Amino acid sequence: MTNALLSQRPLGSTGLLISPLCIGAAPLGDMPETFQYSTSEEQALVTLRTAFESPINFIDTAAAYGEGESERRIGKAIRANGGLPAGYVLATKADRDFMTGDFSGEQIKRSIEGSLERLGLDRLQYVYIHDPEHTTFENVMGSGGPLEVLQKFQKQGVIDHIGISGGPIDMLIRYVETGAFSAVETHNRYTLLNRAAEPLLDVASRMGVAVINAAPYGSGILAKGPEVYARYAYSEAPPLVLERARMFAKVCLEYDVPLAAAALQFSLRDSRIASTVVGMSKPERVAQTLELANYPIAPELWPALDAFGYDTEDPEENRFA
Repeated sequence: MTNALLSQRPLGSTGLLISPLCIGAAPLGDMPETFQYSTSEEQALVTLRTAFESPINFIDTAAAYGEGESERRIGKAIRANGGLPAGYVLATKADRDFMTGDFSGEQIKRSIEGSLERLGLDRLQYVYIHDPEHTTFENVMGSGGPLEVLQKFQKQGVIDHIGISGGPIDMLIRYVETGAFSAVETHNRYTLLNRAAEPLLDVASRMGVAVINAAPYGSGILAKGPEVYARYAYSEAPPLVLERARMFAKVCLEYDVPLAAAALQFSLRDSRIASTVVGMSKPERVAQTLELANYPIAPELWPALDAFGYDTEDPEENRFA
């Protein structure tokens, strides 16, 4: 990691140092309905081994990814490696029960116990409360609720640090403003195509809360290009988004810059963002992502892209409707 964009950064106030690139391990859980492709266990394990040997020291997963399959595979890779590599940071997420929608403190306790078992660890460095848009603020923050349960685990030394990870930006700002979380993770809302998370980045920065920005490619359109992958945030991309993506691709071509490099560095170059999560499901993606992060980009490219505008609306407003 030679590029100045890629020197390690503090994870908020935790004392942990993380690479500005983070391995997104959702695709490693084999989630074809979300990502439109499958990942075999063998491929996932080789990818993880490659990631462990790379300059990237940060990996992001969740109890729910592939119904626990992502964590199970990471657990296998950790065992094969004889433990997490030195200085490596693993973040997971405590989830609701996807069958019943249960988001109680009890369910969060079960989620953590499941994560420890699947990962084969007796301690979790970082845990986010995942997608709290599926419950109420009062439930998460209230007596006996998800946050209190995680804080109990923290007192027992089972969890080191607690964050919040979700979709709607106003909701995430509300959680960040409580001061209870050292990091906030947003996805698909701070990309070349969508800047809905801008106010969140400002609030978190002001409060010393780390921002983890996931899905810089908008789930694929800015990596593969709009002709190959006409989806944004896991759903069909609206015509305006497709048109903008086409214009971005054209401008990048003129500047001799891969669209994916511009999309990735858009996030990496923002000083308010501690790390950018990139989903990876093949070993070669690790080196390719480092290459994109190091790709030389003329400063003039950024205003040329901004000239086409961007969305500030929530890209998932109707995804679960």
